[in-house]
Amino acid sequence: MDIYLVGGAVRDELLGYPFHERDWLVVGATPETLLKQGYEQVGKDFPVFLHPETKEEYALARRERKTAVGYHGFQCEFGPEVSLEDDLLRRDLTINAIAKSAAGDIIDPYNGRKDIERRLLRHVSPAFKEDPLRIFRVARFTARYAHLGFTIADETRALMREMSTPQELQALSPERILVEINKALSERTPSAFFNALLDCQALPTLYPQWASSLDRDLLDALNTSAGASLQGPEVRFALSCSKLDTTACLQLCKQLHASKAASQLAQLGASLLPLSTTLGSQPSAECVLAILEKLDYLRRPQILMEFCQLADLRGENGDYLNLLTQAADRLAKINAQDFIAKGITGAALGNALRNARLDQLQQLINEA
Repeated sequence: MDIYLVGGAVRDELLGYPFHERDWLVVGATPETLLKQGYEQVGKDFPVFLHPETKEEYALARRERKTAVGYHGFQCEFGPEVSLEDDLLRRDLTINAIAKSAAGDIIDPYNGRKDIERRLLRHVSPAFKEDPLRIFRVARFTARYAHLGFTIADETRALMREMSTPQELQALSPERILVEINKALSERTPSAFFNALLDCQALPTLYPQWASSLDRDLLDALNTSAGASLQGPEVRFALSCSKLDTTACLQLCKQLHASKAASQLAQLGASLLPLSTTLGSQPSAECVLAILEKLDYLRRPQILMEFCQLADLRGENGDYLNLLTQAADRLAKINAQDFIAKGITGAALGNALRNARLDQLQQLINEA
């Protein structure tokens, strides 16, 4: 039984790039061998095991054979007879098909090191075409390494275009696609991810309205957001959707099975960001209150903060954002109990609260 370090850890070590996870490949063993040594099996589709002490993942070497359309249309073969080269051959890119032995020797049967030197993202074999999710993975790697000068090899780019058919892309799980999108949005250059998907027509094929909304300003804003450590994944996703109309934004969130938090912020951005242009240099108390009420500012101050981050990344007027946060602080001090103590209840209470809020907002606007 031989164990090799594989995948991203080897690639990033050769690049001198930081990495946080290590994946291991076991050659010449069976599931029973690892179970007897205390490993815990976690893989359902193929044998993946957790080390009894480090809890790092160890996978048995395997081959794959395409049997149907889509990401799940594969049959895996594993066993002691599967070689290291067999396993590396099934991987997506040459830079990911490099292994390191326990002695520290680099095993590189498909010239991944040379492609690292050339800064090329190149597919390992024609079998790349069998898994359409690889289109999104390669695009994500461009987002990760574009700042280092990496580009997609011409022949790989041509394959990605050939693969971007409705039949193949629509067979992909939305959850799998969303994982790649969220990872790409957290990389150094998210615009490279979207540009790669636009170039190969995968994005226009699956999400035409989203694709047409991604103009240069928005792509630049996405790169800015990636460098801002305070921005969470929901803010970055909402930013990518922020030039869609509300109907298209809702449809995209449903299509991708976006999380409730991401979907909520994206839809708030799509519906409220256009209002900022109407405020201009003379904001109205009614408009500011309408925005704050839609943001549910009293119960969910976090949403207000994320919305302001989103608006700031979109390049909205800074005075407008300051006004929103100051307004929320002032309105939070208006207490319904003060009015109830004066005998005001029912519909009259609602009217009194609204008028008090509008008065406070108008005072704030006049002070600006």
